[in-house]
Amino acid sequence: MEAIRQVIKYGIVGISNTIITAIVIWVMMKLFGCSAVLSNVTGYIAGVLNSFILNKQWTFKSSNSWISSAIRFGIVFGICYLFQLGLLLYLNKRLSIDQYYNQLIAMAFYMVINFLMNKFYTFKE
Repeated sequence: MEAIRQVIKYGIVGISNTIITAIVIWVMMKLFGCSAVLSNVTGYIAGVLNSFILNKQWTFKSSNSWISSAIRFGIVFGICYLFQLGLLLYLNKRLSIDQYYNQLIAMAFYMVINFLMNKFYTFKE
């Protein structure tokens, strides 16, 4: 039952992260004319800060120290981010659709692998 609650909470946090990330990416790309990569990096920085705080305190209720949690979270984020960025670049080369939609596909992929790594590594007690 606890795992189901964590998935639901992670989903809520993920939705808030996705909204924050997507808005920042859209603003960077559409309003400021930034590249897909720069927009992606900026969007994910905004989302990752929100994600760390909410997932540590609310989703997983981790009692691990903030320092060790932050280090593990950073490692997990880096791995997941590189996977999603690789997917984004691949999609941008292969699909002839607006690159913003490729951002959304890559974000969904990121969310799944990030949950699993955070549950079983970052916030594991």
